[in-house]
Amino acid sequence: MTVRSPFAPIAAGDLNNTQAVRATIELELDPSYLGTTLAITASEDAAYIRQTYRPFLLDDETTRTDWVSRLELSTALKMMEEGLRKAGGGRLNVLVIFGSMRLRSYSRLLAFEACRILFRLGCDVRVFDPSGLPIKDDVQHSHPKVQELRELSKWSDGHVWVSPEQHGNLSAYNPANLAPIYTAVFKNQIDWIPLSTGSVRPTQGRTLAIAQVSGGSQSFNTVNSLRLLGRWMRMFAIPNQSSVPMAYTQFTDTDAADGGSRMVPSGNRDRLVDCMEGFVKYTIVMRPHFDLFSDRFSEKTERAVAREKKANLAAAAAAAASASKVTKAD
Repeated sequence: MTVRSPFAPIAAGDLNNTQAVRATIELELDPSYLGTTLAITASEDAAYIRQTYRPFLLDDETTRTDWVSRLELSTALKMMEEGLRKAGGGRLNVLVIFGSMRLRSYSRLLAFEACRILFRLGCDVRVFDPSGLPIKDDVQHSHPKVQELRELSKWSDGHVWVSPEQHGNLSAYNPANLAPIYTAVFKNQIDWIPLSTGSVRPTQGRTLAIAQVSGGSQSFNTVNSLRLLGRWMRMFAIPNQSSVPMAYTQFTDTDAADGGSRMVPSGNRDRLVDCMEGFVKYTIVMRPHFDLFSDRFSEKTERAVAREKKANLAAAAAAAASASKVTKAD
């Protein structure tokens, strides 16, 4: 047998070294899942949740016949179906955050399309409405919108973040009047989610899918920044990501078919499907092991020190009480 030297030159034309690629198995498509949906029906859903957190839902006829209903998603549907059958499996809880309050916000439109894919795959999808959320400060932690956002994060198994890009990245607050400009809406939401609340870490161990919309040519600056944010929040960002350039050309008119303001067929739409399908697969695989992701050496050490300190204080208090009794007896 001839063993090829690792230092042998790569054949001309194989600049990506494809001969080193690990062998993969192509999964067979299951035609029985064509048109299948695992979506929560209106009768199964809580009326308040459906009205408050599912603005992406369309009428029944459109939902049965639109482009999302025709997607080939048999692998993810099978995985979700198996998870729902397992005792204690349950649906994946997904929090979706978008970053603009414009009347025709393309980050919101993209987020809604992502929601429709996830909802068909059987996820419990909830969209947070940033309207009324105060600008981040150190005072308004008890504000109802702040508490709502934090509770949704604790409830979730994973997040989907969709942000617009302005001037090549996430935008900051307008220093002229301290008012948030449109693209600051997204970062303001993230800043209100704490790394820890007592012993609870609202985002640690969650999966994360990221996407951006741009008014100009394609950019990946914002999704790269979202990855940094996710890592800082101790989340697992999936490898795939969606970046939609010239977003104003990527959606139908508001009065068009299928409910209006829907993504037009394109590679950008296909990539969004890739991201949501991958997000569901990763979350299904990782959710049973969330406790493992919270098992950190440094935190265990801190807890052990705190327990020892508490035990020493209790022992000292008991010794002092015992000594006091002896003194009184004398």
